Amino acid sequence: MALGIVGCGDKAADAEAVNTNIQAKENKEKEKTNEEKNEPIEIDESAKEIKKDTDVVVVGGGVAGLSAAVSAAEEGAKVILLEKMPMVGGTGNFAEGIFAVESNLQRNENVNTSRDEAFNIMMDYSHWRADAKIARAFVDKSADSIDWLEQKGVEFSHLTAINPGGLRTWHIFDGRGAAMSKALQAEAEKLGVEILLETTGKKLKMNDNNEVAGIIAVDQDGSNVNITASSVIIASGGFANNDAMLEKHTNASNVEPVGSVGKLGEGIQMAWEVGADEKGTDVLQLYRPGVPGEATDSHLSAAARQPHLWINKNGERFCNETVIFEWPYAGNALANQEDGIMHVVFDSNTKEYMMNEGIDIGVGVMVPVGTKLDELEEALKKGIENNDVVEAKTIKDLAKALEIDEEVLNDTISKYNSADEIKQDGEFAKDSKYIQSITEGPFYAIKSKSHFLGTLGGIRINDKAEVINTENNIIKGLYAAGNDAGGMYGDSYDLTIPGGTIGFAVNFGRIAGENAAEFIVK
Repeated sequence: MALGIVGCGDKAADAEAVNTNIQAKENKEKEKTNEEKNEPIEIDESAKEIKKDTDVVVVGGGVAGLSAAVSAAEEGAKVILLEKMPMVGGTGNFAEGIFAVESNLQRNENVNTSRDEAFNIMMDYSHWRADAKIARAFVDKSADSIDWLEQKGVEFSHLTAINPGGLRTWHIFDGRGAAMSKALQAEAEKLGVEILLETTGKKLKMNDNNEVAGIIAVDQDGSNVNITASSVIIASGGFANNDAMLEKHTNASNVEPVGSVGKLGEGIQMAWEVGADEKGTDVLQLYRPGVPGEATDSHLSAAARQPHLWINKNGERFCNETVIFEWPYAGNALANQEDGIMHVVFDSNTKEYMMNEGIDIGVGVMVPVGTKLDELEEALKKGIENNDVVEAKTIKDLAKALEIDEEVLNDTISKYNSADEIKQDGEFAKDSKYIQSITEGPFYAIKSKSHFLGTLGGIRINDKAEVINTENNIIKGLYAAGNDAGGMYGDSYDLTIPGGTIGFAVNFGRIAGENAAEFIVK
């Protein structure tokens, strides 16, 4: 999924504001979750109890959870949706678009990418580490999901590719993901789904046959909500904000979540507690490296996400900077560096080029290729005030400010300038058209950190979204979708299918909802 984390229109901005207001509360909860991660989830038996009865419980009100709830209700099931936040939508509110192939929108524009082609591209990208049946189900459901969303009032502004020449499979939302969330919430309410906000799923209830019998949740007042149900769908959004889980399962202590709040992995943990197998816990949706805390659509961020000279804390170049085109690659490259921090170095000539000629690489649909960064001068000044940017008259001064060995930095820049002169990068084979010499002061260095948009696994499922246990058996009545479910990817997020995580959330949310409702009938 390609996410517009900020600057996403009024609705998404409102969603982000709400998330910001509850950050302190979630940080406190995160600390507790980190401490108790490997212990059984405890329920305060002395708390007030509220009893409910339903057919299907959906844990999580993001895009996957909303899609699951609506789909189950469409099949005639009585549904309760639990959402720990004061609003639904989650990070899906910030999505730019969704993946699909063979959609009516594509046919209308003579886009001929087939399901088979998309499937093969996905599997080749993952080196067949992705679960082929899950990938196939994802692809095959995608066009129908576009129709399904349109029937609920979701509109699409256009089709595009993530990079020039790429597959035009990215269906861009009119109103971003927030508009989709609003439409799905309205449809859920229309179908009679009971939505319990600020209510966190905590513990699954199982019968003597190890089949799902319901769930215990905790509401905003601390009361236990004891729900009897035949099916539970876990779609709580992953564990992007749980440092202990990240360190244990991904070794990603040097990356920073962007746009995620309250993703503590409770849904994954409760599934593991009843025997669910693990899948894809090490996969992150690594994002473009960027300035910590800076808006994604700011001109400082855009400048930092260009293929200029990238140096690590030792002043050394460490990759072909055009990996920013395929930003999961850029995330991987930077995650390998100590502290996951780099500096993007350029000179005054390059600054003027970005301001007057435009940028070589766009930032999604928010800051397109060719955008002239006319606000860059002011953004750099602000960055200097925030200690995110260094401006120096000489390379010597730049090295001193960055606390880098002057000889090392001089050598790095000298090699880079030589590559520009001879139009050949002997170090990392970078296309020479993206190499701009660093010769004219003042010189600039923008601090950039490894970012990720979310975790992409946790619970092992099959192509019906049924949860599989450690003995390779289905846990009857238990389903998972979205970022809680593993199997969609290999070791990296697949940018060849832009909109993939939102697509997976919608498609497997629907698959989970349909099968959960069918299980009740059986």
